[in-house]
This record gives sequence, structure tokens and C-alpha cells, in this order.
Amino acid sequence: MLRQALEELGIASDPRVSLDPKGSATPELEIVHSPTTGQPLASVRLDNAESLERAIDRSHAAFLRWREVPAPVRGQVVRAIGDEFRRHKRALGAIVTAEVGKIVSESEGEVQETIDIADFAVGLSRQLYGLTMPSERPGHAMREQWLPLGPIGVISAFNFPNAVWAWNAMVAAVCGDTVLWKPSLLAPLTALASNHLADRVARRMGCEDLFTLVIGRDDAVGERMIADRRLPLISATGSCRMGKRVGEVVARRLGRTLLELGGNNAAIVHEDADLELAARAILFAAVGTCGQRCTTTRRLIVHEKVADALVSKLVKAYGSVKIGDPAREGTLVGPLVNARAVEAFEHAIAAARQQGGTVLVGGARATVEGCAGHFVQPTIIRAPASNRLPIAQDETFAPILYVFTYRSAEDAIAMQNGVMQGLSSAIFTSNAALAERFLSPAGSGSDCGLAYVNMGTSGAEIGGAFGGEKDTGGGRESGSDSWKAYMRRQTCSINFSGKLELAQGIRFE
Repeated sequence: MLRQALEELGIASDPRVSLDPKGSATPELEIVHSPTTGQPLASVRLDNAESLERAIDRSHAAFLRWREVPAPVRGQVVRAIGDEFRRHKRALGAIVTAEVGKIVSESEGEVQETIDIADFAVGLSRQLYGLTMPSERPGHAMREQWLPLGPIGVISAFNFPNAVWAWNAMVAAVCGDTVLWKPSLLAPLTALASNHLADRVARRMGCEDLFTLVIGRDDAVGERMIADRRLPLISATGSCRMGKRVGEVVARRLGRTLLELGGNNAAIVHEDADLELAARAILFAAVGTCGQRCTTTRRLIVHEKVADALVSKLVKAYGSVKIGDPAREGTLVGPLVNARAVEAFEHAIAAARQQGGTVLVGGARATVEGCAGHFVQPTIIRAPASNRLPIAQDETFAPILYVFTYRSAEDAIAMQNGVMQGLSSAIFTSNAALAERFLSPAGSGSDCGLAYVNMGTSGAEIGGAFGGEKDTGGGRESGSDSWKAYMRRQTCSINFSGKLELAQGIRFE
């Protein structure tokens, strides 16, 4: 299936890729392993400092040409790219499934996000609005306009190897920017296929090097990329540790960052909630993508009056979740991405037990017939009566749900906000006043960038700005006015009076 998909997309013959990998990883070569079988899938030749330099040069030269293209015309290029992804949605989804272990519906859903953001960007290409402001000086006019920024550096994580790039690339393209992409070394095949499709369409329409790809290790490529002044914006998705490093280096050169980092998301379930709805929403948000979404529900904060009933529903549901080969129909949970992720899963469970937590379901590796990959059991851990469970302060990229109880809504919101990250949050309630308190315009409710009522913490739509606060980084991607991150603002004043007029009534004669 993988070979067939790569052949359809024109990647099987790429000189950087070998589908008959031999040996082990080196500074020049990365071996891509299947999280499902543990076996090598391909080897990919890596970029180095010299090839990165050439890639940035090409991207910058292309930007100087691309920014002169009218925005609606740029939108037509993005429209054609979206159509190309529509045609190859199934093949791209197959690569995502093979490489990172997502079930087929989630993999194809991720490609659908790319198609959706392309559609969004096409409309945006005619809506890059500035403002007209009144001038205090007679015979003067003022306006504000938004201009292309430059080549954008995009660093993406393994868990959304196609969509996160597209959130940046499609919007940046209509804004007049080019994109230089460094993907995760855990998902280079998806990146090669995605970038190839976009670049192929753009070249066919006479626009070369709009989308450039560099695949390399942090020391050889990543550090140089984030330090390069020719990349005015670095958009980085990954861990909080990685984001702090990116922010530090880019800030030293007074560049811009758009950071989408860790999440430690909570769902509050009030005593008046629809427990059936809550259980179904929490199940997907907690175990979907095997807990490897930045928006995964990791903490459940449930009113003590309904805690036992809800937990009972969830334990029963967890017991029926089919774990297996993500390419097979009926599988709901595939593998973790690699052995290190399994070790982190086991470490978190051991720590929770030491801290007084009780494992209600799961808590161990899973055995899948015919698959020797990195499978684990989705796990629910109930906190002790004290509600103290320090391990829950950490984001473990695995399907572990920690359960806490509360008595008052104020306590629940405080618990929800009581972590360093601030990405996604949810509340389940039929009380309109409580829902509004959770979304308080004064800022006293959820402190996250995403706040949902009667739905889970994962599954954002591209129409809204995506991102979080605190250690999540503060960046915003995708919809709403996120396009402004990829442009520079210019305030323009025009004197048509024929004489000099100074602001603030100053006279200098």
C-alpha cells in the first residue's frame, strides 16, 4: 500500500528515497520505521548546512518574484493545489497511516484539513483588508496596508505531518510569502509527498520554489534555519522545550515566531451534563490518534455527584475500543509512534501509581496479532481523594486520562487552569450561566486558546484561529485573522494639500 501510494504521488522514484532500506541511521541518512510493525519502511537522504543554504537562497529569490503577483492570482495557484490534494487524498492518507500510525479515517481527515485550508485561503486572497483612518491634518489621508513578509520557516511535528504544514503554507502563499519546511524525521515521507504535490502544481503554473523542503537533523539544519535572518518568521510546532529554544534564538535576531507547543487539556463535566454525550466526546478526545494530539484530553475534572457514573461509562467504552493495525477497517486505536513514546507511557503510569493514583483500565502494553509495533492500552487513572497527582502536570503524549473530582464550578475552572500549558479546554453542562462563566469575557474562565462547550477538546475546525496561551506559545494558525502573522503592517500617510502640515499642531517656521 505504501509503495503504491508513493508511486502515485511520484515519490517512489525520488533520489532522496529508497524503499529498500539497509543499515542504520547516519548523519546523512534517516531510516523511517513503521510504528505498526516496527520494521523499516524507507531510508531518506538528509539535508546538511550546504543544501539548507541553497534552499533558503531559492526560497528568498522566489519570494521576490511571488510578492509581485496579485493576491487573487496567488489564490488561483492555491486553488489548484487544493484540487490536487483532493485527487490524491486517499494516497496521502495511506502514507500518513503507514508512517505515523493514524487510523485511515483520521489520516484522510488530516488531508481533508489541507483541502479545507486551501479553500479558506482562496477566499482570503481577496480579503487581505487594510483600514482607512481619518487624518487630523487637513488635506491629508491615512491608510493601513498589509504586505508580504518573506520566506516563512515552518517546523512541524510528527502527529500532523500534512495538515500543520498546510495551515501555514496555504495561508502564507496567498499572503505573498514562500515557505521553507523542515518536517519531523519521524514523518519525512508524508512531507516529501505533500511538498511535491504543491510544488508540482505551482511549477506547472509558472511559479517555482514557492514550497521548499529540507529534511535534516536539528544540529545540521534546525539550528541554522531558526538563526537565519532571511526567514523573518519561524512557525514551529512541537514540545514546549523545543519552542523555548526556537523562541530564544529567533528573538536574539529580533525575528518573529509563531509557536504551537504542548497542551495538557482538561474537560470539566458538571453535575447537570448529558453524560452520554460527554462520555462519547471524551472517548474520542482522549484516545483518538492514540493520545498523540496536542489537543488530546488528558485530564477529566468531573463533579463528585456524577463521577462514578461517568467513569463507569468510560471504563466500559475503553474496554470495547479495538486496538490494532491502523490500516485495517474497524481499528479505532493504532500504535504510538516509536519505542520512546511507549517508555514515556510506562513511566507516567508508574509515577501515577507511586503518587496514589489507581489504574481503572489499561495501563500496559497491548499485543496485536501480526503487528510487533508500539501498541499500548488506552488508560484511565483515578487521582487519590486529595486530588494531588503531580504527574498530571506533565503532558505525556499517550492515551492516559487522569480523573479528578470537584464540588464547586470555581474549583473546577481553577483546576482546569492549574497547569503550565493553555491550549484546549472543554466543559459539559446544560447550565447556560455556567457555560458563559467558562467563556467569561473578563478572562476569569478558561485560560486556554480554545474553549468548547458540550464537545471534546480535540477536533478544531480550520475557520477559527488555532493556538494556545502560557507554555503553549501564544501562536495562532489557520482561520480567522491568523493571516496577519504572515504579513507586515504598513501605515501610509498622503499629503495632497500642497503645503506642510505637522501633526499635533506643531509649528516649525
